[in-house]
Amino acid sequence: MGGSYHAESIPEPCAAVAQQAMLLSQYARRLKRRGWRGLVWLEGSPEQARQQALALWQAAQWQAPLWVGDAAQAPVSPSLPSRKARTRLGAEHQLIIFDASGHQGLDPDALGALAGTVSAGGFLVLVTPSAWGRQPDPDYARFADYPWQWEALSAHYLARLARQLNNSRAVIRWQAKGGVTLPVLNKRPSPLLPWDDADCLTADQARAVRALVKLKRRRPLVMTADRGRGKSAALGIACARLLQQSDVQLIITAPRLSAVESVFARVMALCPDAQRDHPGDVGLPNGSRLRFLPPDVLTEQVAQGTLGGSGSTLLVDEAAAIPAALLTPWLAAFPRIAFATTVHGYEGSGRGFALRFRDVLERQAPQWRALTLDTPIRWSAGDPLESVIQQLLLLNAPLPVVTPPHGERPPTVVLSQAQLAQQEPLLETLFGLLVQSHYRTTPSDLRQLLDGPGTALRVVLEERSSDPQAVLVTREEGGFNAELAELVARGERRPQGHLLAQSLAAHSGSRGALTARWRRVARIATHPQRRREGLGRQLLEEDVASAAEQGIALYGATFGAEAGLLQFWLALGFVPVRLGVTREAATGEYAIMVAKALNQAGQAVLGTLTAGFAASLPSLLAFELSSLPAPVVARLLATLQNPPLSTTERQAIRDVAYAHRDPVLARAALQALARAASHYALGQAQKEHQQLAAWAYQNQPLAQAQGETVERLRQAARQVIDACLLFPSEPER
Repeated sequence: MGGSYHAESIPEPCAAVAQQAMLLSQYARRLKRRGWRGLVWLEGSPEQARQQALALWQAAQWQAPLWVGDAAQAPVSPSLPSRKARTRLGAEHQLIIFDASGHQGLDPDALGALAGTVSAGGFLVLVTPSAWGRQPDPDYARFADYPWQWEALSAHYLARLARQLNNSRAVIRWQAKGGVTLPVLNKRPSPLLPWDDADCLTADQARAVRALVKLKRRRPLVMTADRGRGKSAALGIACARLLQQSDVQLIITAPRLSAVESVFARVMALCPDAQRDHPGDVGLPNGSRLRFLPPDVLTEQVAQGTLGGSGSTLLVDEAAAIPAALLTPWLAAFPRIAFATTVHGYEGSGRGFALRFRDVLERQAPQWRALTLDTPIRWSAGDPLESVIQQLLLLNAPLPVVTPPHGERPPTVVLSQAQLAQQEPLLETLFGLLVQSHYRTTPSDLRQLLDGPGTALRVVLEERSSDPQAVLVTREEGGFNAELAELVARGERRPQGHLLAQSLAAHSGSRGALTARWRRVARIATHPQRRREGLGRQLLEEDVASAAEQGIALYGATFGAEAGLLQFWLALGFVPVRLGVTREAATGEYAIMVAKALNQAGQAVLGTLTAGFAASLPSLLAFELSSLPAPVVARLLATLQNPPLSTTERQAIRDVAYAHRDPVLARAALQALARAASHYALGQAQKEHQQLAAWAYQNQPLAQAQGETVERLRQAARQVIDACLLFPSEPER
């Protein structure tokens, strides 16, 4: 869709709203002949705009029309609040009225999710007030951190949306008390390629089903697609065909069960004799079964050895929403495995997944195969609504251009939100960096970036092109008065925002964590081709120095507990202050918080926090954190105080390593050995040290048989001792 605007424009004084609505319904029929959908921007007085939207609602027999907005303001019933937009994923609506002019404002995530449910020949009507973008709307209240009021925030994000809509030649303009302006339609898209699979709707989908049914051992399949390409349906069709074989056991995982509901629905449709006893469990009379497991449960069962092994198959949907570190053990455990993900979705970035996970695939399964679904199913190629929504929400944000580094690294640059909002090319590439580096990025994150209170940006720009090479996004926290800090620490108040400060206060009781001023890292990203050049370190070091000059007491971050990432922060002088005791269901990782003091007041707070963390860590590892990965445990031990080994401890360690003492009866001494060794460069004994630490602190067996565990434990102790030169005079036994 493109070209100039259509000449069919009805001037204001003589055109009735009913005529305008009829003109739009006729235009919708023209869209349907091309398999397309359109976005109608209805702008003006909210009351008048709603009445015009109602006229369009009544102008035709729309399939499953949906009104999104505040129920008290909607002229139809029932209506859907924007916060429930996700409940419509998988549904189809020929007309959606999205009222962003009322009490709810515009929820970017809801807009993006609902756009994918509009069927061919349909409209997404976006209703906005006049002069939209000059001030924030009520949805900004969701990220107006204390003490900010949403009315006082900037509205750079909404102003950008208004500019994009004004400049787009694919948008249908409709003014309240005004006329309709229709874009010229391009030629119809080319006919689809033929395919020979009655269950599939495109040749792409048929090709994907064949690949899934014929998964090869140690040849993982990575399937990526934009929304609306039938990716989940392909998974469902393939599952149905595999389940027709006797006693086939399939495991499917995704960030949440609702993400694979369409997979189970397709299986039930194609397997009439299937029994669905549970929303995530389908069985057939021949003994075949399809089960859903959340990522955290799947990870635990793989670690325990109860899942995986010869003949097992795993399907991972929305894989981009799951950290690559979590996918790696699954890749090793399941000989047949397929990863499917949406490239520009609301669970994560398929592009980021491919970049982060490619190295793992090349090492562990170099014969892996990539497959892409390009052909849309619910609409045809060239669809105007898809192109507009992708640009509005930056779903296709590109990575910046990279040139080989030359000379010294350029200094970092602080960008204001206002500056970023006015530089569209820079905004697109900077957001592209953030998308590829994080396991989950939503359209709302772009709004937070441009208008979030206390949000700051520091970037490394390529000197000649000014393309961003790395970016750091931070937020200000804390600074509560003593009275409010007391109420929060006691659990009687929970002001909005301040993730780090409030979490530390709530879990450790530290009032000082709330009264102190913090700067928290919200995102940090480096271009994939420029990693390991120190750009991330440079950003943090310069920003930490700047924060100290501004009188900020503490600098912190929170992230998934992964050994390499933890080591990065420890090397910068940060120390752990809190560790989550349950895995996050969507990621399968434990969250860890780290901090660094920037002045004397911050050091006083940090001293209390680190003392509490050190005191609680051993007991947490023994109980709630018994499944924390051993490499992470080993890194954490290095942050604890390291008193010299006592004579008694040394004797007990010798007796286990070189004699026949039961390790269980010397556990405290072996804990001391693991803690002491964590401060050494262990070289080839690093794995043995991790095994020793996992057994000593978490009671993790080194083998299935008790006798083998004991023998391997003695060997691990000897190798750690040798690597640390703890007992240089000890003879070999």
